[in-house]
Amino acid sequence: MDIRQGADTLVLYYTGTGNSEYVAKKIREQIEDEVINLFDKIKKHDYSEMHSDRPFVFVYPTYAWQMPRILRDFIRQTGFIGNKCAYFVTTCGDSMGNMTKYLRELCEQKAFNYMGCAEVIMPENYIAMFNAPERAEAVKIVKNADVVIKNIVDVIRHNDTIPEKKVNVFAKASSGMINTLFYPLCVSAKKFYAMDACIGCGKCTEVCPLNNIGLKVGKPVWGNQCTHCMACICKCPKEAIEYGNKSKGKPRYNCPL
Repeated sequence: MDIRQGADTLVLYYTGTGNSEYVAKKIREQIEDEVINLFDKIKKHDYSEMHSDRPFVFVYPTYAWQMPRILRDFIRQTGFIGNKCAYFVTTCGDSMGNMTKYLRELCEQKAFNYMGCAEVIMPENYIAMFNAPERAEAVKIVKNADVVIKNIVDVIRHNDTIPEKKVNVFAKASSGMINTLFYPLCVSAKKFYAMDACIGCGKCTEVCPLNNIGLKVGKPVWGNQCTHCMACICKCPKEAIEYGNKSKGKPRYNCPL
């Protein structure tokens, strides 16, 4: 089904554990335009056209210093009509690296006018490799992001271009070679497993954007598709999912606000 005709700024977001949803809704509060969660469209392979009379604003997490491939592929296959300006807002734990290079390439493919990319530092959620903060620290980080979000909104409201940051050699390597190696070397569902605390509620199957999890004899079973969004392990109500030994003893992260 097509998004309604005559929409204003259309804020489109993809999220795993809530950081990008928080940012998208904060933008929505200040611009007072429409916000769409792309989860169902991605999960259902729904590539129907989306329309906006004002710029599209894409909000999403940073995966290995680039836009998540699951979102990039969705954008490539979806038609966007109306206004051709596109803003990008990415949440990250540290840096977006040289993401702008690849966003420009995507915009050329989609005939978008690239309006820039802003990064918003949010709590780390990639517990397959790093530690997530405890709740008090997470709340502090999220609150600190509010000022950054307001500045981004001011840029979008005035149809200005988001200023670009200088990119060093490490940033170029991070978004380039490291990202290229990250997916085949690190992104796999093989290490996920459910412990005895699992109650077979099926929450993990619902939150997987790739339909990669099924229940077998009341326990989750992971397939060969995974994007490492951490939704299954972090949204389990019993914290009954582990990722090998990497996640043991770590806080599960969901955006606290």
